[in-house]
Order: sequence, then structure tokens, then C-alpha cells
Amino acid sequence: MTAAAVLFVAWWARPEPVSAANALGDATCLGCHREKAHFEETAHRLTSQAPTGATIDGDFRAGANVMATANPALRFRMDSTASGFYQTALTGFASNTTSRTERIDIVTGIRKGQSYLHWRGDSLYQLPVSYWKGIGWINSPGYRDGVANFDRPILPRCLECHATAFESVANTNASSSNRYRASNAMLGVSCESCHGGGRKHVLRERSSLRSISTKLLSSAIINPARFTRGQRLDACALCHAGLGRLETPAFSYTPGRPLSRHLAIALPTLTEPVDVHGNQLELLARSACFQRSQMTCSTCHDVHETQREPAALSGRCLSCHQVRSCRLYPERHESLAGKCVDCHMPLLPSNTIVANRNGARERPMVRTHWIEIYPEVTAP
Repeated sequence: MTAAAVLFVAWWARPEPVSAANALGDATCLGCHREKAHFEETAHRLTSQAPTGATIDGDFRAGANVMATANPALRFRMDSTASGFYQTALTGFASNTTSRTERIDIVTGIRKGQSYLHWRGDSLYQLPVSYWKGIGWINSPGYRDGVANFDRPILPRCLECHATAFESVANTNASSSNRYRASNAMLGVSCESCHGGGRKHVLRERSSLRSISTKLLSSAIINPARFTRGQRLDACALCHAGLGRLETPAFSYTPGRPLSRHLAIALPTLTEPVDVHGNQLELLARSACFQRSQMTCSTCHDVHETQREPAALSGRCLSCHQVRSCRLYPERHESLAGKCVDCHMPLLPSNTIVANRNGARERPMVRTHWIEIYPEVTAP
């Protein structure tokens, strides 16, 4: 083999972070891997989407589409028209009213609520009103109640956990830039987010010389099932271990490589409080289950499936534990089956996602990943 051929084979084998240049999309992946089709229904896949009547949870009916604020002179109105979805800030009283309207261009969130993003030229911003299930329209988390703020920039690190790829415009290496190429935006966490850009893989698999190319060339795709424990945890920690500080540009991380080269995460001490939102890995690491085994996130979670029922996830606990070992067994007996998660990983209020609604503070309940005995939790 010539030197050029060796270099080509080495280049081919190098995993590539997904980008608009090398991504083919989930439809291409599922053309061969049909057994993974349920992935399209998962919260990962739907964590950011284009706005439609099906993807926006907010209520646009007259009367339900207005949000009052702590400022009697300010209210927000959400509208659904033939041309799209909009948020309008109305300031003033009666005939002396001014307004500002911005279009909803991207929907983020699927499980507990949604926030909405809008383009202003090539700059991306968060809109001031979000929607929380069970509550309704509410000030976006961290927004000051009674103020119309349309200028919170969406930074690359935020998008990295809610999308497959965004291409920055100018200041490529600056984490403070919120300018992107809208035409290249890849919404949701796709197959290629974890498996790498699929262009070379598909070229090999569909080649007319496949019998030869498969012998000479690697599959050119990332298979997390072959990762070490540390590699698996790093892949999840990209989005489930806190905000961190980017060391390399957003969307340049390739699963399988050390995350520390891409993202600096300050690990909390054992006594330091850790919020239940976005810090699942730090909380899991405090658990005896994690420390005394080789468990990873995928021990309980199958990212290709929708897993939303605590009773079903509790079955994973019983692969190591027995219902009879629970201290409540003498009283509750077999009725405890399916209750492990609700008791030992309860829903707790987040202290980082705090929103205001007409003077009242709201915090969502998020399931903790610190597997522990919580005396204050009553078994369901």
C-alpha cells in the first residue's frame, strides 16, 4: 500500500463530529437500522424542533393566549396565524399602547415545558415567554417579571445540548457569539450526534465495491456500545454534567474522546449542593449503586426508546436488588415492586430553573439522580 493510500485509510478511520457537511440525517440511518425507529419519539430527538401546531404546547385560544405580569402596564399575547406563531409585548393602557412582536422560529423542550427562540438576522435569541405543562404561559426562566426582554442571546454551549449542529458566523471560537447560519441548523439530537457524521459510513456501505471497501476501510461510524465505562460517561456528560466551559468550539466534540479536552467541568465536592437539573452525572456519582458497580447511564436508559414510566425503570433496580431487602417490605410486601425510582430518586424542585409568573415564583420538579434513602419521601 502506498503512503498516500495509508494516509487515506487513516483519514477515513478518524471519527468526525457531525456537521452539515457530513450529516445525512436520521431518515438515512433508519433506512438500514429500522429497529431504532422509536428514537424519533424520544425527548432527545425532539428537544428542539421547528414550530408547528403539533410541536408547540402553548394554548393560543382567545383568553388563554394572554399572560399578565407583575407590571400592570405590560402583558404578553401569543398568536397563531397562517403565517406562523408570534409573541407580542403590549405596553401601556387602552389606546395608549405600544407593542413589539417577534416570531417563534425554534421550539426547545418537550417533557416539562418549552422555551422559544427567534432569529433576528443571523443572531438567535430567547423569547421572553415560555410554556410550562400544568402551569401555562410563564416568564422564561431567569427573566425579570414585568419587563419585556427580547435580547437574551442563545450561546453555542446552550445549543450544543439541544441540537445536532449549528454553524457559527464569525468569532467561531468565541463562546459569547450568538450568530449562526440558519440554513445549516440541525435541530434535535439526532442519530449522528452520538454516532458521528454518517457520510463516509454510508459511502462505504452503498459502494458498488462494498465487498472490497469493507475489508480495507473501517465502518467510519462511532459505536458507543464498544466504549469503555469512562467513554460512555463522557458521552452523556457532554449535556448531563452541567454547563461547563468550552475549551474547543461547540459541536466539535466526538464521542469516544476525552470530554475534558472539549469541556472543562468543575466537579463539586461531596458536600456542595448540586441542582437536579442538568447535573445528573454528578448526582449519580454520589450514589452507592454507582460507586460499587460498573453502572453507566445506559445501565438504566436506552436512548433509542422513550422511557418515561418510573415503574418500568424500577425494574432495572431489581437486576441487582430484591424487593424483600427494602425496609418497608414487612409492611408493604410485593406492592413495593415498581416503586424503587419514586422512593429513591424522587422529584425535587430545581433551584436553577426558576421562573416568575405575575409575581409568583415557580420551580419545576425534576427527578434527582442521587440514588439514596429519602426519609421525607412517602412511598406511593
